[in-house]
Amino acid sequence: MLVAAFGAGCSRSTSDQPGNKPPPASQTPATSAAPATPAAAGANPSLPNFVSLVKQEGQAVVNVSAVRTAAGGSSRSDPMQEFFRRFGVPPPDAGEAPSGSLGSGFIISQDGFILTNAHVIADTSEVRVKLTNKREFKARVIGADPYTDVALLKIDAANLPVVKIGDPNRLEPGEWVAAIGAPFGFENSVTVGVVSAKGRLLPGGSYVPFIQTDVAVNPGNSGGPLFSTNGDVIGINSQIYSETGGYMGISFAIPIDIAIGISKQLRETGKVTRGRIGVQLQELTFDLANSLGLKEAQGALVAAVQRGGPADRAGLRPGDVIQSVNGQPVQSTADLARIIGGTRPGTAVSAQVWREGKTVASQITVDAMS
Repeated sequence: MLVAAFGAGCSRSTSDQPGNKPPPASQTPATSAAPATPAAAGANPSLPNFVSLVKQEGQAVVNVSAVRTAAGGSSRSDPMQEFFRRFGVPPPDAGEAPSGSLGSGFIISQDGFILTNAHVIADTSEVRVKLTNKREFKARVIGADPYTDVALLKIDAANLPVVKIGDPNRLEPGEWVAAIGAPFGFENSVTVGVVSAKGRLLPGGSYVPFIQTDVAVNPGNSGGPLFSTNGDVIGINSQIYSETGGYMGISFAIPIDIAIGISKQLRETGKVTRGRIGVQLQELTFDLANSLGLKEAQGALVAAVQRGGPADRAGLRPGDVIQSVNGQPVQSTADLARIIGGTRPGTAVSAQVWREGKTVASQITVDAMS
């Protein structure tokens, strides 16, 4: 079973199908930071020291708790009760459920804007944020985007510590990273690991190119930051792969550049508008690439075209391979989905398309995704 959107508000799950492409998932400006310092004398010099990072950046990580109203009118905010409920397992009878942590978040502006996961605050009647100095605030939900699992909160405060936003595109597999969050309500817990892969696509309708890591994350880590050794936030911890419902060594984070883009739209309009061109895509394998006359398996293979949609109007056909859009290279379906999704509806984009052994140009006017 792949657990999607773990943590204090675990969301969806599906059965793990043997032979499927791993890993299947369901559909679930800032002060400068001190970088991780070299290991102390006598220790292994290849291992980073995250002490400075945690001391400085940990101040901007918050604990997010919420109250959910059950059908009978009683409130439930215990993280394990919510964990059982979202996976369809009858929760143990706990009587009056105590108030508990449902997830994590981090402050991105001194006046109180906070990023977390959409599933952490979904279906809630009240959201509260607790800082590391024990101050607590009632939070307003500015907006949430279930498609990317990003939510923006606001608390009424000033001069707050903030994180530094990094560039996930500079990450390389094998680099050390650290997560700070509140697993099972244990505030400001630190776990470390490495980047396992980039651009991971998970089934379920989302084309977020996830960062895969082996950082330990558990219920309550949802919405917390993933840091590089430079002290930059490069992702939001969002999902895990699991056959048990708990951490099994594979976790996924939303790249921070995508999350920041979503938060800007939420802040401006309270909702997210993304583009579409009306195609069904297929991953381009090496064999498919060879059969189409390509030397490398790079690009987004068009499997089907929606009749009357933007791609159809532009003359795209099944079997075309989209290689770039507005000069941005398209290495995979995730790249195309990210580029088109981030394009304002009504904008005309120029695409380079591989068709019948040659490259052709196409102008596509992007529509709004409904």
